[in-house]
Amino acid sequence: MQNVSFVIILYGNLIIFIFLYVYVYRYRRLVGFHLGMNIAMAIGGVVALSTGILLIFQYPFHFTVVTILTTLIGMGAGALFGALFDYQTMLTGLINGLMVGIMAPMLGAILTEPFFFIFVLEILICLIMVILVIAVRRT
Repeated sequence: MQNVSFVIILYGNLIIFIFLYVYVYRYRRLVGFHLGMNIAMAIGGVVALSTGILLIFQYPFHFTVVTILTTLIGMGAGALFGALFDYQTMLTGLINGLMVGIMAPMLGAILTEPFFFIFVLEILICLIMVILVIAVRRT
């Protein structure tokens, strides 16, 4: 049951990030350079963090594969959101996804109470998404 809930949360996060990408894509011409940089950094980090922690809970004995996969997913998400704005923003999102993608499985591997941490993490992810939507909307 525990593994099924982590998979559902992972897919739910993926759907939320896809909807956020479509939303930001519609307003990309209105978003300034600084907000675009913050969006790319936030999304690259949040995607890598949530993916790394949830995957290391799913596959605890495959640390190397999970770390590589998480790093690639974080880099891809940061670069994808950063590419909406310019190359410097893409590079910033890429590097932030790289750093968090390497560190997230380490954090997930040392957790002793995964449900409480995932609950708090998902609340923080939702707050970040709401703040990003409001910031994009107000530009």
